[in-house]
Amino acid sequence: MKLLLLSIVQSVLLAGGQVLLKLALQCMGTPGWNWQFISHNLTNWWWLGCGLCFGAAGLLWMFIVKHFPLSMAYPLVSLSYIIGMIAAMVVFHEHIPATRWIGVFLIMTGCILIVK
Repeated sequence: MKLLLLSIVQSVLLAGGQVLLKLALQCMGTPGWNWQFISHNLTNWWWLGCGLCFGAAGLLWMFIVKHFPLSMAYPLVSLSYIIGMIAAMVVFHEHIPATRWIGVFLIMTGCILIVK
């Protein structure tokens, strides 16, 4: 049960990092190696949030791998796919077709089987 809870937190951090990455990239503008481009991106707070989420997820992942069997822990990373898809729907208002929801159901079923 502890592994599942830690995996959910780690998956939320990973999916949150992906959402913040997309938001940061949307604000990025046209890439270029000039001071205006660099200064604009250094003040883009979405980048900071993205880095913090990915950093925290990485640290939590190191703890999980150290204390739990990799054969159980690694498949639970796929929970981030589910959370990411829900975030895409809520934050970016993306339409999710039925086939993707079936895929989410299969992923969730696999995760339940792994932690038992």
